[in-house]
Amino acid sequence: MSKKIAVLVTDMVEDSEYTEPVNAFKEAGHEVVNIEKEAGKTVKGKQGEATITIDKGIDEVSADEFDALLIPGGFSPDKLRADDRFVNFTKAFMDEKKPVFAICHGPQLLITAKTLEGRHATGYKSIKVDMEYAGAAYKDEEVVVCQDQLVTSRTPDDIPAFNRESLKMLAK
Repeated sequence: MSKKIAVLVTDMVEDSEYTEPVNAFKEAGHEVVNIEKEAGKTVKGKQGEATITIDKGIDEVSADEFDALLIPGGFSPDKLRADDRFVNFTKAFMDEKKPVFAICHGPQLLITAKTLEGRHATGYKSIKVDMEYAGAAYKDEEVVVCQDQLVTSRTPDDIPAFNRESLKMLAK
């Protein structure tokens, strides 16, 4: 069954952490919607490889419209978490027990949304302490699946495992 996946993304996203999961989701027949501050604008990856057109502005969407959330890493999650609209959107997915896929620095949005308490998760090593302060049980593993809702990974090297577990969860 096809799922509708929200992707929170802005400039300086880690290119492969956006492109590889998005391509895997589309190949599996899922719909992907890129969300930033305004629809129609273009954002660029920090490696200069990904050019992403924004489908919807954050004020045009509600978590209710989507089945899952993808938060790719790079500097994108840190920029987005300064805006409460993105934090609240992320929190809604966690509160409603919808699948959330966060890689590398992606968990920064989960930290700011205060949704990691009691969760098993991973992320880029530089945010390990932040995740622990947020109440997460940090695991230094290529992919961590928690409570059949949250999939997290550390770096672009972990993308194959991240995609595998994310797709498994979407198939349920």
